Amino acid sequence: MIDLDEGWRTERLDLEPLTPEHAAELAPALDDLDLHRFTGGVPLSIRDLTERYGLLTDRQSPDGLYLWGNWALRLRETGAAIGTVQATLPAGGPGGAPAEVAWIVARQAQGHGYASEAARSLTGRLIDEGWSVAAFIHPGHRASQGVARAAGMAVTDVVRDGEQCWFRAS
Repeated sequence: MIDLDEGWRTERLDLEPLTPEHAAELAPALDDLDLHRFTGGVPLSIRDLTERYGLLTDRQSPDGLYLWGNWALRLRETGAAIGTVQATLPAGGPGGAPAEVAWIVARQAQGHGYASEAARSLTGRLIDEGWSVAAFIHPGHRASQGVARAAGMAVTDVVRDGEQCWFRAS
């Protein structure tokens, strides 16, 4: 099973298990209404983001049905935190419902392939452990569709809450 409390490295990124301490760096980087255009909501304050990240450190939903993997993306070259990647895993393990993945990268770091690099790495790790992988993406969010494609996912006919399911089998 993927270790949700362990980070790893990609070519240019260090993926660190997300903690409340990351909020001080990520809140300013993610304080951009445009990042919420397709997902809804608004940027969170440092205080609210610290609280949210604190809840995620349990690494599982309150009902125990899902495991939560959340990692901060840090540029190795500069040390800057630029976003997050996440996986929601059914607690029963691979073979049932797919792992669901998502990502967000600060606008100033977009366009360099960081989201694709992180999503490709996370998806590869999950596939190696027997998971199928899904991402739900707004049909107008071309950048996220490109990230899903780079991670080996293909669009399906499944729609949930107005978002299309992109899928990669184990």
